Amino acid sequence: MLLLAAAFLVAFVLLLYMVSPLISPKPLALPGAHVVVTGGSSGIGKCIAIECYKQGAFITLVARNEDKLLQAKKEIEMHSINDKQVVLCISVDVSQDYNQVENVIKQAQEKLGPVDMLVNCAGMAMSGKFEDLEVSTFERLMSINYLGSVYPSRAVITTMKERRVGRIVFVSSQAGQLGLFGFTAYSASKFAIRGLAEALQMEVKPYNVYITVAYPPDTDTPGFAEENRTKPLETRLISETTSVCKPEQVAKQIVKDAIVVTMGLFRTIALFYLGSFDSIVRRCMMQREKSEIADKTA
Repeated sequence: MLLLAAAFLVAFVLLLYMVSPLISPKPLALPGAHVVVTGGSSGIGKCIAIECYKQGAFITLVARNEDKLLQAKKEIEMHSINDKQVVLCISVDVSQDYNQVENVIKQAQEKLGPVDMLVNCAGMAMSGKFEDLEVSTFERLMSINYLGSVYPSRAVITTMKERRVGRIVFVSSQAGQLGLFGFTAYSASKFAIRGLAEALQMEVKPYNVYITVAYPPDTDTPGFAEENRTKPLETRLISETTSVCKPEQVAKQIVKDAIVVTMGLFRTIALFYLGSFDSIVRRCMMQREKSEIADKTA
């Protein structure tokens, strides 16, 4: 009997996995779309901007260093497919002041139109044994990796909901799925992104806004090189058990997943539970809209 139940569950999960492409949202068309990339002056962020630009998108690059931004802008513009495309650069620290982040997003939208896709790629890694890390390191990583994704997302979400279209991408890490030696501060900040993304997806799905989370492995970027300078021996040896990926490959996969919103097997299993939760959210949304209409006509 237990064997039969297990077989039924496996069959059900596989069925969900096979039909998930049929219930996925319509792919986002990048030609002419406005894509904002934070942390876009180097590494994975810059490669994501290039990949989107190759497909006809208009790009807003957000990062702190103006010189690096201008250099990245030149590199990205080499991949244009038409003479109408624009790369806009904005220098700001996305983790410090929400009002400032909101203002620069408004400026970008005034110049290039509403944001169709936001890619939260700003972040940094610092490693060390728990008792050796300064408390300020925990605060700094939570600010940059977590709040640095919260602020830009908060700044675009209202317009996306109003337009009933949008994609938000959170770039986490493999260390955001599995806590590793030396990453007590870093892993915690990346785990937080997953919780934010999953809760936010439930809120915005009725508005045709979709969230994806990327968990890239070690990638050959300036940030990874800097991270390696201070890694404890154990962390470095763990890291060396896998190969280092090229940022171009990682970026291409992140963009593909964001446009199509594909689901992995474990995410499909979660549909079994999330389906009922989504129906609750949708019913509440409909009731709220009816109440608002009734209030306006009263």
